[in-house]
Amino acid sequence: MKQLKNDAAQNNPCLKEQELTYKCYNKNNFDYDKCALQIENYKSCKSFWHMVRMDRKRKGINPNVPPVEEREQVKKEYLSRFGK
Repeated sequence: MKQLKNDAAQNNPCLKEQELTYKCYNKNNFDYDKCALQIENYKSCKSFWHMVRMDRKRKGINPNVPPVEEREQVKKEYLSRFGK
């Protein structure tokens, strides 16, 4: 089971945000209004990493999704570059 979680984290840079959204859904009986913050955070995460993937793909950088151990640095670089 731990290996499965590691694989999911490797392939999904927004795994934590996704899990927080699902936890909120379960806690609030799938009342989307009560989970708006988690949903918006998850959407922002997905949009950000999609932009990173596309940029890395255009530049020929593989893998398109950086490894887990490099993500914090990659995130800092992209956020400073795009002024967010």
